[in-house]
Amino acid sequence: MARSVPDFAPEPGDELTRRTFSAFFDVLRLLLERGVTVVAEAAFQDRVWTPNLAPLGALAEFRVVQCHTDPATARRRIAEHTEKRRVHADGALLAALERGDQYFSDFRRVSIEARTIDVDTTDGYKPTMDEVVAFIDSR
Repeated sequence: MARSVPDFAPEPGDELTRRTFSAFFDVLRLLLERGVTVVAEAAFQDRVWTPNLAPLGALAEFRVVQCHTDPATARRRIAEHTEKRRVHADGALLAALERGDQYFSDFRRVSIEARTIDVDTTDGYKPTMDEVVAFIDSR
């Protein structure tokens, strides 16, 4: 979608981001209605996930994989990926973090009622990827 907007410059809550959220959840609904198993990956906060996923609960049995790391590692990863992630407002996020923004402490993880596993991604995956897949496959 970003390629269709000349000189797009991402900012938190911009029009393209709002349209992308809508398309993301529309695609999830379409796939789930067709019986497709879906992995929906994004770093959305609860205020985005829950209102958009809750209506899809009748179509799927959710599993939530909550990944986390320490703030220094997260900040470094954001900085490393800024150039590759042209459609994300990473520059604005990094600038806010430099000003003391409480983004990490204020971040609200998805809290939808579903089986959940926490994964520390600071140095590899703890639990391991095999354990995460076993969790997802469990009934």
